Amino acid sequence: MATQATIEPVGLIQSIDPNTREVVGEVPDQTPAEVNAAIARARVASRRWAALGFEGRADELIRFRRGLANIAEELAELIHRENGKPRVDAISEVMLSLSHLDHAISRAEHALATRKVSSGVMANFRSTISYHPLGVIGVIGPWNYPMFTPFGSVAYALAAGNAVVFKPSELTPLVAKRIGEVAASAMRIPDVLQVVTGLGATGAALASGAVDKIAFTGSAATGRRVMKAAAERLTPVLLELGGKDALIVAPDADVDKAAEAAVFGAMTNAGQACVSVERAYVSERVYDRFVDKVVSEANAVRVGGGDDANMGAITMDKQVDIIREHIEDAVKKGAKVLTGGADAIKGNVVKPTVLVDVTTDMLILTEETFGPVLPIVKVRDTEEALRLANDSQYGLGSSVFGKRGVRDIAERIDSGMTAINTVIAFSAVPNLPFGGVRESGFGRIHGDEGLREFTRTKAITEERFPLPVNMMSFKLPDTMYDQLKGMIKQLYGGGVVDTARSAARKIKFW
Repeated sequence: MATQATIEPVGLIQSIDPNTREVVGEVPDQTPAEVNAAIARARVASRRWAALGFEGRADELIRFRRGLANIAEELAELIHRENGKPRVDAISEVMLSLSHLDHAISRAEHALATRKVSSGVMANFRSTISYHPLGVIGVIGPWNYPMFTPFGSVAYALAAGNAVVFKPSELTPLVAKRIGEVAASAMRIPDVLQVVTGLGATGAALASGAVDKIAFTGSAATGRRVMKAAAERLTPVLLELGGKDALIVAPDADVDKAAEAAVFGAMTNAGQACVSVERAYVSERVYDRFVDKVVSEANAVRVGGGDDANMGAITMDKQVDIIREHIEDAVKKGAKVLTGGADAIKGNVVKPTVLVDVTTDMLILTEETFGPVLPIVKVRDTEEALRLANDSQYGLGSSVFGKRGVRDIAERIDSGMTAINTVIAFSAVPNLPFGGVRESGFGRIHGDEGLREFTRTKAITEERFPLPVNMMSFKLPDTMYDQLKGMIKQLYGGGVVDTARSAARKIKFW
C-alpha cells in the first residue's frame, strides 16, 4: 500500500506518483563501480548472445516478448503511477513497445543480411557489405515514455546481437526494473539486458563506461554532457533530443480534423513528448475556424488521475516552472490566452492552454515547453508557414494538414519526420526511422536504420578472376597511362556510355 512521500534514505531513490504524491516504490542509487560491474557482465554475455545468431536470438526475444505481454497490465499500472499519464495511455505505451520489439525480432535477419554491391570499374571483384554487433550498448532513457522510448534502442540493439545496460530516469525506474526482471527470467543467457538505477552520477558512469555505443534520450543540454563523457573513449552516441514540432494548416485543409489532431498532438501525455505539437501555423483563410475549434476541443480535455482522464499531471515538478515561465513571458509580450493559462496551474496540474497573437520573440515559439500548451500563428500562405516552421534550432517531427501539394510541403519541412493529415503517427510505425536534425540530435531508432544503428559495417571485396593487367601491382605496362586516360574519356566524358545510361534509367535497369 502506498505511503506518503518522506525524506529519501541515503542510497535509495523514491518514485513518486505525480497525481497523488504518494511513494510508488524505491530503487537503489547505484554507484559507478556497480555500473562498471554491470558493463563487464554484459561484455561476457554479449559474446554468447552474438554467437546465437538471428534464429537463436529470436527464440530468446520471443520468450521475453511473451513474458512482458503476460504482465502488460502490471507494466501499464507502473507507467500510470510513475509518470502520471492515464491508464489507457499507459497500456497503449506497452502495446507500442511490444510492437517494436516484435518488429525488431522479425526484421533483424533481413535488415542485417550480408548484401552484394556493384564493384564498379573493379569488375573482376565481388564486393559485399555485412553488419556485425557492436557488443555492449548503454541506453539512458527518459521519464515521459519510460517503456516505449527506450525500447526503440533496447529492442533493436538486442535483435542486432548486442547486450544492453539500461539506465532509466530516476523519476520512472520501477517499470524498467520490472522489465529487467522479466528479461532475466525469460532469456537463458544471463545479463543480456541489465537495468541500473540511480541519479545523474549513475548515468554519467554509463556514458563514460566501457560500452560500444550510448543511446540517449533527453534534453540537448544533457545530451551534450553525455556526448562529452562518451568522447573520452571515442564511444559513438545516438542522441534523441528535444523538439519544437510545427504543425502547418493549409487553406484547403479539413479544419475540424486538423484542430482535433492539433489538440491531441499538443496535449497527449500532458504535452510531455519530444514530438508534441508545440507550434501551429495556420492559413489566414481558415485561421478563425481553426482557433474556435481548437479552443472547443481543448476545453473538452479531462485532466486528472482518474480512469476518465485524458491527461494527467506534469511528471517533473521543475517542468511546471518552465511551462509557467513560457506562458507568462508570452502574455507579457502581448499574447492572448484563450483557455488555460498560468493562473490555471494548480500544483503540478496544468490545464490545456491555447495562445494566440504569439510572436517570434516569445519563449513559447522558440524553446521547448514540454507541456500542454499550443501557440497558434496566423500566416498568409503555406510558404510563410514553411519559413517560420523551419526557423528553429530544432528539427524532430512535424505535421501538415491539407490537400493539394501537401506532400511537397511535407518534404520541405526541415525535420526528421513528418505526418500528413495526422500527428505523431510516424513514431508508431515500426518500419519508419525515428530521429531528428540540428538540436534534436542525430542517429535513428526504429526501422532497418534502427537495427543497423547498433552494428558495425564491414566491407569485403575479393578477386573473382585475374585480369591481364594487375592494377594492384607496381608491374604495370608502359602504356598504362594512355590506356587509363582513354578509359576516363570513354566512361565519364559523355557520348555512347551516357546515352546507354540514360536509356537504362528510363526502363529502371541502371
